[in-house]
Amino acid sequence: MSNFRGIILEGYSNAGKTSVLKALKQLHASDDAERSVIVLSEHYSQVLHKVNGELKSLSRDEHLQVLRERVTMLKMLNNWSREIGQTQRSKGLFFILERFHLNHRVAFSHSISDEIKELEAQLFEMGARCTLLTVSSENLEQRISSRNPNEWEGKTMEEMKLACELLLEQQQEYRSQAENSIIPTIEINTDNKDWDSYAKQIYLFNSHERT
Repeated sequence: MSNFRGIILEGYSNAGKTSVLKALKQLHASDDAERSVIVLSEHYSQVLHKVNGELKSLSRDEHLQVLRERVTMLKMLNNWSREIGQTQRSKGLFFILERFHLNHRVAFSHSISDEIKELEAQLFEMGARCTLLTVSSENLEQRISSRNPNEWEGKTMEEMKLACELLLEQQQEYRSQAENSIIPTIEINTDNKDWDSYAKQIYLFNSHERT
């Protein structure tokens, strides 16, 4: 799988994953890069889903099945490209995943299974490299309120304080789980919202790890 590689974006809801994902797609399109690229947003892999307007949380086994299906799909597509022969321009299959293995680890931190470790080993062999997006504590309130302004109208300072504390706890849990994963991970602070710069950092990290 030497020509197989990809990026995994992780972090909580206010860290800027969607903005960085958009910047990564634009950077990839402007580069003389692989024509074979697969981008899967968090809707295809996260634990929480909206069903008929209501949030549904997958169980650990349900989520593992979702992740297994996504990894199997990527491997099958990569095998197909190798079987038919890659074009001269192609450098191999390239993928970008949003909310994947760390999302699982954080959601089920008290029951980490061998299955997620096996999936991570497969992702590592597939050339996956992870970026954890974070926000400084002093910028959390602004980032939370700007994401859904109407939701925070009329809310108390105590409610905002609790929301910030929860996100800080989640952020630290992401860090801890990243250290326990076999997949190489960098952390990028997104306080400045310089999405294009972050995308370039991620691309460089992915390239250097493969050399």
